[in-house]
Amino acid sequence: MAFTAPNRARAREIVERYPFKRSAVLPLLHLAQDQDGWVTPEAMEEVGELVGISAAQVLGVCSFYTMFKREQVGGLVVSVCTNVTCLVRGGPELYEALRARYASDDDVFVEEVECLAACDTAPVMQVNYDYHSRMTPETAEAVIEEYKSGKRTRRGISGGRITIAGSDR
Repeated sequence: MAFTAPNRARAREIVERYPFKRSAVLPLLHLAQDQDGWVTPEAMEEVGELVGISAAQVLGVCSFYTMFKREQVGGLVVSVCTNVTCLVRGGPELYEALRARYASDDDVFVEEVECLAACDTAPVMQVNYDYHSRMTPETAEAVIEEYKSGKRTRRGISGGRITIAGSDR
């Protein structure tokens, strides 16, 4: 089984909240990813069994949303926006600088994403789904190093903190 015993119980509680079981796919995938750091093939099978769809259909959901990782990634997932506003304000340069800097660091997975919905504070990145805005390659590297050293908490998908120009909200 993919879920631990406590998470399996939690997964059943999640499914019971929905009038149609298959509506629970996204929260179950979040639960699986929070548990293992990625959505394992076994988790896809178990999610499918819990909601009455095939593992292939669960894979279809996972492959549509970039937030779900289908392979093991580092302990830190750094998502850099390169969409329109971030494009104009340095997102691609930020992405390339971080990708080069952390290319050989197995604890940091740097990915390019389409939009993080924070255009007013571009360029934007997320570290384990915590927002960090108005980034430069230097400030982004400093933030990542704070996560690596333990000065910042690795919250995961259920966290959610926004940092703008060095202050947390």
